[in-house]
Amino acid sequence: MKIIANICRYIVGSIFVFSGFVKLVDPVGTGIKLHEYFDVFGQDLPAFKSFFDFFSHNSLALSLFFCVFEVILGIALLFSFKMRWSAWLSILMMAFFTFLTFYSAYFNKVTDCGCFGDFLKLKPWHSFTKDIVLMVLIAFIFIYQSKFVDFKAGFIVSALTLAAFAIGLHAIYFLPSLDFLPYAVGKSIPQQMIPEEKPKMIFIMEKNGVKSEYATFPTDTTLKYVEAIVLNEDKAKAKITDYSFQNVNAEEVKDSTFTGKKLLLLIQNQDETPANHIAEVQNLMIELSKSDIQPMILTSMGPDKIKAFKEKNGIKINAYIGDEKVLKTMARANPVLMLMQNGIVKAKWSMLELPNKNEVLNELK
Repeated sequence: MKIIANICRYIVGSIFVFSGFVKLVDPVGTGIKLHEYFDVFGQDLPAFKSFFDFFSHNSLALSLFFCVFEVILGIALLFSFKMRWSAWLSILMMAFFTFLTFYSAYFNKVTDCGCFGDFLKLKPWHSFTKDIVLMVLIAFIFIYQSKFVDFKAGFIVSALTLAAFAIGLHAIYFLPSLDFLPYAVGKSIPQQMIPEEKPKMIFIMEKNGVKSEYATFPTDTTLKYVEAIVLNEDKAKAKITDYSFQNVNAEEVKDSTFTGKKLLLLIQNQDETPANHIAEVQNLMIELSKSDIQPMILTSMGPDKIKAFKEKNGIKINAYIGDEKVLKTMARANPVLMLMQNGIVKAKWSMLELPNKNEVLNELK
């Protein structure tokens, strides 16, 4: 049985490290998911709304902590380090996340748990099933915790903890080093707005209490319709469905962003935009406009706020309005410069790593 417990330790440790890492390279995305959970709990449990609001407002810090914690706990399990603590923390953490995934699945509140970040999307019941399996494996580890030989891996765990925090902080203040989103560098936005395949469906019909499957909708009027199931849901749905921007007159301009060379300044929230970078960014964008690169500002601010923002900062570049959620998907930092050519994302820069003119032009070669 000890051999089985060791196998469980390696499996759970590896999953924790992998799951934690794919979220750690994008802690902002995990923070958004936590924010969704806390908002749901605040609505469903109004007596504790202020409690959940506090965590919702600090979701990014919690995200960084949880991601680092999961990675380090996985490493501790792999190295058999402090197994009594590791076993207890593992079972407590999984109990918490099993509750979250059950709540999401049963009440259909959060349709993607974010267990593996944006690397792998799991449906709610699949996530819950995964957590139940992990709970069983962790139970073996917990029962045999005293049988494991503790290795002196304190230095390794400490060093990797610092490294994990560094990866997460870099992703927050700059941009994710690994981008699993549909707006990653090298991807075509218009191409991902088109489904890969047409939907392949089966229709479940019922007659005399017996259910049957049909490849096409039957004409038999004695059959009772039950449900339609899309067999290729992942490929039948476009990866990008909500990309849309309008000018101040509410006229759609998204297609114009897909033609030629565009340098986009993405501003999610005016209040979080560092004013000291705005003049520098505008000068760069105006200078590049002489090289046939059209500058555009994409923001979630309303017309009045855009007008006040442009007047305050002396901005002459046209601004277009879109959904803040779309902007957060396009770029995790705020604000961000994004270079596009014929709808293909060529490069992204946060305000802490602004490029010069030559660096931008080099990305178009």
